[in-house]
Amino acid sequence: MNGALSTGVPILRLGNVLVTGLLNELDDKAALVFTHELTERVSADRARGVLIDISRLEIIDSFVARTLMELTMMARLLGARVIVAGMRPAVAITLVELGIELVGVESALNAEQGMAALGWHQSSQPPEGARHDATR
Repeated sequence: MNGALSTGVPILRLGNVLVTGLLNELDDKAALVFTHELTERVSADRARGVLIDISRLEIIDSFVARTLMELTMMARLLGARVIVAGMRPAVAITLVELGIELVGVESALNAEQGMAALGWHQSSQPPEGARHDATR
């Protein structure tokens, strides 16, 4: 990095999809840094899709909700589709009770469904050349 701040949130690339996850609640500053990092990666990697796994988050405040909406809009402008996966029922209930709508944010029940929606399918076959003959 060039001296810029980092949230330490890993962003992995699987083909043309970026995969990341929020492991704990981000404060406002960290949420802004995460948005910048992910937006830069979408552009640099020319990602077609982004999966953000939030299954470990127990709460989402209005700032993080707004950050997810803005991140989705920025990624769309860069040609990528964003799916937020793994929202806990308590988080969904809280968002509804507070009247917070994640406008424009697509969601999936879990990361596997989110990846499938982005066109990523797990192969049941090992890659060519990866199989070993047990009879040798």
